[in-house]
Parts: sequence; C-alpha cells; structure tokens
Amino acid sequence: MIKSVCGYCGVGCGVEYEENKLSGNASYPINRGSLCQKGASGLLSIHPQNRLTKPQIRENIEDDFIASTYEECIAAIAEKIKQTPKEKVAFYLSGQLLTEDYYIANKLGKGFIGTNNVDTNSRTCMSSAVVAHKKSIGADFVPLRMDNIFRANLLILAGANTAEAHVIFHNKIKKAKKQGLKVVVIDPRFTETAKSADIYLPIRAGSDIDFFNLISKRLIEEGLYDKEFVQNHINNFELLKNGLNELSSAEMLERTALCSEQFEEFFSLYKESQNIITAWTMGLNQSSQGVDKNLALINTHLLSGKIFKDGNGPLSLTGQPNAMGGREVGGLATMLAVHLGFDDESVKKVSNFWKSDKISNKAGLSATQMLEAELEVLIICHTDPIYHLPNRNKMEALMQKIPLVVEINAYENSQSAKFAHIRLPSAPWGEKEGTQTNLDRTITKQEKLGKTFQNIKADWEIFKLLAWELGYKKEFDYKNPKEIFEEYQEMTKLNSYMDICEASYDELSHKPFVWGEKIKNFLTPDKKGNLFFVQNKELSEKTTQEYPFVLLTGRTRDQWHSGTKSASVPSLLKYKELNFCEIHSADADMLGIKEGDEIRVASKRGSLITKALITECIREKTIFIPISNREVNYLTNDLLDKESFQPDYNHSAVKIERLYKK
Repeated sequence: MIKSVCGYCGVGCGVEYEENKLSGNASYPINRGSLCQKGASGLLSIHPQNRLTKPQIRENIEDDFIASTYEECIAAIAEKIKQTPKEKVAFYLSGQLLTEDYYIANKLGKGFIGTNNVDTNSRTCMSSAVVAHKKSIGADFVPLRMDNIFRANLLILAGANTAEAHVIFHNKIKKAKKQGLKVVVIDPRFTETAKSADIYLPIRAGSDIDFFNLISKRLIEEGLYDKEFVQNHINNFELLKNGLNELSSAEMLERTALCSEQFEEFFSLYKESQNIITAWTMGLNQSSQGVDKNLALINTHLLSGKIFKDGNGPLSLTGQPNAMGGREVGGLATMLAVHLGFDDESVKKVSNFWKSDKISNKAGLSATQMLEAELEVLIICHTDPIYHLPNRNKMEALMQKIPLVVEINAYENSQSAKFAHIRLPSAPWGEKEGTQTNLDRTITKQEKLGKTFQNIKADWEIFKLLAWELGYKKEFDYKNPKEIFEEYQEMTKLNSYMDICEASYDELSHKPFVWGEKIKNFLTPDKKGNLFFVQNKELSEKTTQEYPFVLLTGRTRDQWHSGTKSASVPSLLKYKELNFCEIHSADADMLGIKEGDEIRVASKRGSLITKALITECIREKTIFIPISNREVNYLTNDLLDKESFQPDYNHSAVKIERLYKK
C-alpha cells in the first residue's frame, strides 16, 4: 500500500493506493479516511486522453509544432536566456507544483539567472491575504489550524463556499456544528455552504470592508474590545478608533445592503461567543481592495484578542494544494526565499546560502504584471495564464508578442498552448514524488503511485537540466526530490520562526509535519500586532445603465479550475455543468429569460455564451459564472489591488442578452 496526499485543493487529504484502487487514509489526521468526489477520482485523471507526451517546438506560433527532445528544447531555451537581459526573463509557476519544483525554479530564476520575475498563479488567489498577514501579524503565517473549529463557539465564513471549494473541511464544520458550533455565512449568493448556516447574511458584493468596520466600530464604542490585550500587544489603536469615529455606521450598513435587524442578530451572536474563528477565501482576496478587506477582517481579531488562542483567529483558506508551500520557498516575485524579502540583510543571507552574486534587491514582476512588461522569455509551468488571467482578449494580444513562450505542462489542451513556441511534458499528480504544504501548515509527501507515463520528466528535473545547460551543474546537482527538500530545510534556518528543518522527508507520507506550532505571538519586529484603519473606497468597476449586473466567479464542487483533469471524469459532471450562469428570477423575468435559455453575457472587454440557471439564491442584479467555464475571463476586468497585485475577479460590470429558447 502506498500512502500519499491529494493534489486538488488546499485541504490536503491523505490517500491510500493499492491494486489500482484509491481511497482515503483513515489514519491521516486531516480527513480520517474521507475524500471528496474530486479526490476519490484522482486515478481517473492521471492518464486522460489529453496528456502531453512529447516535447514540441516551433519557430512561430502560426506554425505547427514538430516533435523534439528534452535536450533540444532545453538547449534552445538556455540559448535564448543567455541572449536576453535578465529583467526580460520571467517564470510563471503554479500552486500545482510540489515544493521541490518551486524551490528549484526560484533558485534558478532569482539566484542564478538574476531575475526576480518568478511568480505564481497563487498571485490570483492568495496574494492579498499574504500582504495583509505580513502587515498585521508580521509574516505570511496562518495562526491557527482547521481543527480549531472544534474549540470555537462561532465560525464566520466570509466569501468562502467551503461546501464546494473545501469539501472535507466543510464536513468538519458540519461535525463541529453538532457539537455546538454556530456558523455565519456572509455571501451575495445563498450557496451550498449557506444552507447549513445558523445565520446567512446576503451582503452586497464589494462591501466587506464596511461589514468588518462595523464590527470593529461597535467593539470600540461598546467597550467590548480586549483592553488589556490591545494595550500590551497591539499597535495603532487610537489611529483605528479615530478613523472609525469619522465613518457613519448607517452609511456602512447601507452599503452592505443588510438591514439593521440582520446585523443586530449577527452581532448579538458575536458578543455571546467566547471563541471566534473568521475564515475567508477568494470572495475577499480577489478585489481591487483585497488587502484592505483582509486587514478589516483581521482588525476584529486584534481588537477582541481572539488570536493565538485555541478556537480563535483569522483562518485564510488557501485554494490550491501547494500554494502555501510555494510561498514558503519564495514562489512570489515580491519575496526572495523562506519568507525573506529584498532588504540588504536578506539578500546577503540568501546570496551566501546559494553561493551566488547575481541576486537583485528589487522585487520582480507579479504574474498579473508580466504580460504587460514586454518580456522576451516567459516560462509557464503547470498553469494556464491565458485561461485564468483577467481581461483575456488583452492578455492574448500581449502574449503573442513574446518572442519565446515555453509551456511546461502535463496536459495537451491548455488555453495558453497556442501561444507557446516550446512545449515540454511534465509529470502530474500520481507520477511524481515531493512535498506540499496544505492551508494550515501541514507538510505531507506526495508519492508516485505508478510508473511515470512514457518516462516523462518531473518539473524539478526540467529546471535542473535547464540550470545545467546554463552552466550551473554544480549548484543544481540533485539526484532526487529528497536532496532538494533537505537543502530547502537548511535554508529555512535563515528565518528564525520557520522550523521546517525538524521534519523528516522519509516520514512525511505517513507522519505529516506541521510547522510553526511553537509560534504563539506576533512576528513583527516589536512582537505586537498592527491595526490598520481602512475604508471602502469603492474602487471596483461600477455598474451602469448599459452594464447593470455584477459578475461573481468561483468554483463548483466537482470541477477543478478549467477542468483539464476533472472534466475528463464522467462521474464529476453529474453535480453541476461546466457552463452555466446563475441569475435571480426577478432579473430573468425582466429580461424574458427562461430556465435553460442560451444567453450572451458581455462586459466592456468581451463576451461569452452560457446557459441560464434561474434561482432565488443570488442577489438581484448579480450573476454567477463558475470558473470551469474556460471563457469567463473574457468578461473580467484587470483592475489590481495596488499592494498585492491581485485581480478584481468578483466585481465586473456586465450585461445579459437572451439568444433563444432551448
């Protein structure tokens, strides 16, 4: 029997493989044998028809690809990199990569090519939370774990549909509810998660800052904040108090579109709850004020003292299986490695560790900035930026201008493939070995469940061979992922709070390691948490008479991103279709739309055709299209948060036109 870990969402469930059968690992602490539909179908997605099986190369994107070899392609990539200014080279990585893949790519890009343009698709889902954690807590550190819900009295879920995006965690929530946990869901949609809530608050999209400011304002006005904790452990209280005094509670409540009775019912429960956890995901992060939304939420925990205590704290729900591991090794362009920045001391530490003099002290381009930077070399690994970046028509026009686009992928049918000059097949989940870190700091090992298909290389091997071709064989002379992980473990010693060096690589598949468990206070220089006064500046795209609807996007339970893997499994298509549009019945009546009608949804940037799903479970003048619709980003706008550079995926103004009745 082989024990491994699921490669879908950030929950990170343990799995067991025996005789071509995949099941949940009953001894694994996170899922205790449970698996969601996606995880249980993992074997069916390893060898789908759309596997990329051979290296391919072409001169121009108008030409057909011709079969090649790893050696020929890597030599061509290396030659182009040697001829290119380092600031014109970029690596676009993915939360689907294992930690060892991430580490090698980051070391090569930042340490030896000398470009800090090494970023990841985590930029589009977690970067707002990362920035807010660093500002308020002092580091990209989640100060509690999923099982803390069993010691909480109240769980607030804001912009998080755990029933569909984090299924096994949601099962834990339902179990905790039976033991007395109260759950509040804050969402413009009455989601599957909201159906099991004690209180559902149908907030207007874009008003999260107002809602959490209302909580903070009431805590201060009614003297309900933890005065001793704030005095001894928190900075900027007077700044926040004075700022909130200038805001009108009535105006903030009006922007949320909640009535006073709804807020008072919630706040009564809030006041009665000794232990409170607030969890969130893309509904807050994916905004032009994503960082501010995170800070407003975290403020409530700093004021109430409900942090670094069992059953309390802000719990950021990471979406991808190894988004956290990627951030740990430095997979974001706004950090260097092991949570170190680009200050002189950090650059010196990393330079000495890697024995390199090529590291720049300037942050690189984020994934959301790369295509507008007139790059000459773009290496995309295990992700699909043309599919997932906003304002797709613009992104397609920009990518086709890049002289060399390299795609490293396990699958044939990505949306970015038509813009690539070189394509290199890589091993997917089930065919490679390495580690990943789930959303609450649990490090586990993915194991190979069988032979790698047609001797395809793992991502770390591809980056190693590229490093060799660039002349860095000694610095990248790794024989296996274990050697990479152990070097990374040594590197974490450069950061005093990262205790990953205590893990055992060989034990990780059956004995996961949770790092940071000894951290019980803030990681800021003065060991105090920082409050920030933020207010809703309403920076998102506004609806107009021509574009009167707000578009929301998000996951559905049984599909994963573009469906490259999951859409190939017939059983995963039974729950919800890949392409639909939720629209309120009143809006449908106004437009003459019936259930199942084909409709055109358009923004200023593009349009798509989808099918109407009429419901009462969404606010009027708001629609929802799942991200399993590969064309959804023809609609979304490319407004970014000014600090995190994360896109504003959930506030695009659109219009709807009925095409014909099905």
